Amino acid sequence: MKISIAEKIRLQRLQRGLSQENMADLLNLSTTAYGDIERGKTDLTLSRLNQIAQVLDVAPVTLLTDEAISAQVVEVKTDAVLNHELETLRLTVEKQQLEVDKLRLEAEYWKKKYDERIALEVLRSMGVEQKRERIGF
Repeated sequence: MKISIAEKIRLQRLQRGLSQENMADLLNLSTTAYGDIERGKTDLTLSRLNQIAQVLDVAPVTLLTDEAISAQVVEVKTDAVLNHELETLRLTVEKQQLEVDKLRLEAEYWKKKYDERIALEVLRSMGVEQKRERIGF
């Protein structure tokens, strides 16, 4: 997988959470001039490459070789995957919390029914007659 220097610079910038405007300010360039570097419209001089590498806190060779960036591309993708997995886990926890709430309500219902049944049995064992309600037949 061949990645251009411009793309490597962009990936390094994104990994550090910098905007194009931040980079342009740090390099004393206009945002447009910096954007042209990332789009590959501007040929880089060695001194500009060194400046960019310094701002990104990487060795200039990192921006020139494919091996160094490959692991970082995987890392960026891994972050996206981790964010997706984190969101999936959050939704799973939310769903399980709703299920727990539903089961809690159901348990309360059955506890109430059980308590009523026990009270009725206690009254019967004591010989207390329960008046039955007429249901209109």
